Amino acid sequence: MTVGNTPSRAVVVGTGSRAQMFTTALAHRPGLRVAALCDPNPVRIAHHQRLLKEAGEPEAAAWSPEDFERRLRADDIQEVVVTCVDALHDAYIVPALRAGCRVVTEKPMTTDAAKCRHILRTVEETGNHLAVAFNYRFNPVHEEVHRQLSAGAIGEVLSVHFEWLLDTRHGADYFRRWHREKQHSGGLMVHKSSHHFDLVNWWLGARPQEVFGYGRLGFYGREAGERSGYRREYERAHGASAASDDPFALELADNDALRALYLDAEGADGYHRDRNVFGDGITIEDDMSLLVRYDTGATMTYHLTAYSPWEGYRVMFNGTRGRLELEVEESRWQPPVLGTASGRGTIHGDEALANAGGPRVVLRPLWEPPREVELPAFDHAGHGGGDERMLTALYGPLNPLDPAAATGTPAAADASDASKQRATEADGALALVTGLAANESFVSRKPVATADVVPV
Repeated sequence: MTVGNTPSRAVVVGTGSRAQMFTTALAHRPGLRVAALCDPNPVRIAHHQRLLKEAGEPEAAAWSPEDFERRLRADDIQEVVVTCVDALHDAYIVPALRAGCRVVTEKPMTTDAAKCRHILRTVEETGNHLAVAFNYRFNPVHEEVHRQLSAGAIGEVLSVHFEWLLDTRHGADYFRRWHREKQHSGGLMVHKSSHHFDLVNWWLGARPQEVFGYGRLGFYGREAGERSGYRREYERAHGASAASDDPFALELADNDALRALYLDAEGADGYHRDRNVFGDGITIEDDMSLLVRYDTGATMTYHLTAYSPWEGYRVMFNGTRGRLELEVEESRWQPPVLGTASGRGTIHGDEALANAGGPRVVLRPLWEPPREVELPAFDHAGHGGGDERMLTALYGPLNPLDPAAATGTPAAADASDASKQRATEADGALALVTGLAANESFVSRKPVATADVVPV
C-alpha cells in the first residue's frame, strides 16, 4: 500500500454522497493519500476538499473526466475508487486496470452485459483484478449466516426464499435521483438487488443459471400517483409550495451536506436530487418478483418491494437437515418526516433509520426444537457495521499500530473468512447477471439463461 514511507496516491471518481465514505476513509489512513478527485462538477469536488481539510489532509487535484486516463500515469496514481453514476463505471475501471492501478468500485460493477464483458476481458488481458464494494458480506449477522451454512447446520441447501422491503423513506429516494432512469442505474434489479444476489451467491457458494421474473412500476410515477391520490403537482421539491407537506418530498436546504453536494451544485450541471417520485420519466420498476435456479440445484424465490411501511428483510434457507431463518428489521415504521442529520439524505448508510428494530436468526433442525443463534452486537449504522469492516479489509485498519496491520488481517472482520468476503470482478459479474437476466425476463416474460447474458 506504501512505497517506503510514501503514501499510495489515490483518486476518487465521482464525488456524490456515497463517495464521502471513501474520501474520509482514505484520508484517515496514513498509508494512503487522496491525490485527486474526479468529477464534472467543481462544486461537489469542493465539498470533498473540505472533507480532506477536516481530516488534516492536503487539497487534492481536481480532474475533469476527460483528463482521467492521461492523468493516471502523469500524476503517478496507484489506487482508484469508482463511485460515479453506475452506467459510467466501466469508463474508469477499464483505463485504471490498464494503467496497473488497484481498483475498487462501488456496486454494481456496471449496468449492462456489453460493459460487463469489456471489464472481464480487460482483467483477463491485464492480469489486474478489481474489487467490488459488496459491504453486506462484512455485516456480522451475514457472516454468522455464512458460518452456519458452511458448517452444514441445515445440510445441503435446496431452496431459498428472500424478501427485501424498502420503506417509503429509503425506497422513495431511488425515484428522486438519477437511479429512476434505467439507462443510468440498470434499475433496482441491478443497482440495489446486486447486493442481495451477491449475498446468496456467497452464502451458497453457487452460481445463478436461469432467471424468470415479473416487474412493474406500480406505486411511484405519475400514473400510479394519480391513481392512489399521492401525487402533488411539482417537478422538484425545492421552492415548491405543493411539496411543503408532502411526506415523499426531500428538502435539500435543510441538510448542510446535501445542500453543498446538490442544491449549491445545480448551477454547474443542472442535476436535481429532489424530483417528484410521482413524476414523469421514471423507467425503473418498484415491485419485482423472481425465480432463480443455481448450479448447485438450489432455487430461490426473491421479491423486492420499494414502497413498504417498514424496512428490512427475511431470508429462509431450506436444507436436507433443517431450516435457517434470518430476519432483520431496519425500521419498524417511518414517520412522515424526512429530516436527517446524515449527509447521505434518506439513504440507509451512515446512520440508522428511524425506529430501527433488530436482527434474529433461528435454526430449525429436523426432529429438534428450534433455537435462536447467538448474534454479535449489531449496529444498523454503516450498513450493519459492514462499511467500516469492508474498508478495513480493503485498505487496512485505521490504527496502524493494530496488530492486524502487520499481517494484513482485516481488523474487526472475521479473519477466518476474510478471503471469501473480498469480492472480485467475477463476483461482481455473478451478482450483476441475475439482475440483467431479470430485466430481460420482465420484457420477454420467459426464463433467461445467465450464460446467454454474460458467461462467467
